[in-house]
Amino acid sequence: MKITCKKSDLQKGVMTVMKAVASKTTMPILECILIDASSKEITFTANDMELGIETIVDGYIHEKGVVALEARLFSEIIRKLPESDVTISSDSQNQTLIVCEKAKFNIMGRDAEDFSCLPFVEHDYGISISQFTLKELIRQTIFSIAPNDSNKMMGGELFEINEDTLKVISLDGHRISIRKIQLKKSYGQRKAIVPGKTLNEISKILSGGTEDMVEIYFTDNHILFEFDRTVVVSRLIEGNYFKVSQMLSNDYETKITVNKKELMDCIDRATLFVKEEDKKPIILTIADNVLELKIASSLGSMNEMMDVDLEGKEIKIGFNPKFMIDALRVIDDEEIDIYFMNPKAPCFIRDEEQNYIYLILPVNFVD
Repeated sequence: MKITCKKSDLQKGVMTVMKAVASKTTMPILECILIDASSKEITFTANDMELGIETIVDGYIHEKGVVALEARLFSEIIRKLPESDVTISSDSQNQTLIVCEKAKFNIMGRDAEDFSCLPFVEHDYGISISQFTLKELIRQTIFSIAPNDSNKMMGGELFEINEDTLKVISLDGHRISIRKIQLKKSYGQRKAIVPGKTLNEISKILSGGTEDMVEIYFTDNHILFEFDRTVVVSRLIEGNYFKVSQMLSNDYETKITVNKKELMDCIDRATLFVKEEDKKPIILTIADNVLELKIASSLGSMNEMMDVDLEGKEIKIGFNPKFMIDALRVIDDEEIDIYFMNPKAPCFIRDEEQNYIYLILPVNFVD
């Protein structure tokens, strides 16, 4: 194999597929990037058996062929080369030469036949949305997936398609995030639990253009994303997702309408008194169209008042301030509605159309 590419194109291709390179594995081939120049295009592929990414790289093919190169080393070599054309050639023993101007690197490749190709995903069922929309859906829900593997379901997000509506749901046991969008046509019904890692990595790759589309295809075991000459394939999480609808309620005893930025800034100031290991709640007291926020820790205390529109009963309730800020940060509305039932029940932040719903469990506190 022998190819020539611009350094910038190589680096873009490497950065795209690196997100699917296995970091801890007993199979060295999974630590490699496959360079395939056996046809009319140059493709880079990485696959850790859970997530696989393939992207097309611009360049000129002098001699067709395929080689697998150790990803970390290859990535570092490309990153440190001058901004010029790079020629990569390999022989029948996978000995690989990388040349850029006066720099030459000899590295040992691996046999491409040992590389696990991406699983084939049927294009029988799929939806089409803009890159901007998908990136926003991920941004507005990904923060409330569970950070560890204690519960696989909580480590993923539910994609629920119901005719012309796509709903994305995540939860971690303390909060629930739901975003709903209208699709441009009806797609029937489908549910899939997508790993959070997959969505995180896709969000980093997406350009986010409103006119650039993503084609998403589903099978029973895999999800496929196609965009910008890149293909991402991921295993789905098996099983039935939590019955989130049973956790939601439209009943409330107290409703406030408040300026989102003012509330977020106020809670952000309060977190100055919360160490990372602390679990000090921020206490909200709502009465007479005034919201009072208080927090106290070993570092000090803070209280602040702000005007709100109150409907219903007075209430005093405590929350983890980080959970409140996480939800507020991803809402684009200037004014938001927050609904409360009682000090022991979760609050709901949602718009009238319920295009977004954020449920946050309260925290017990001592006056």
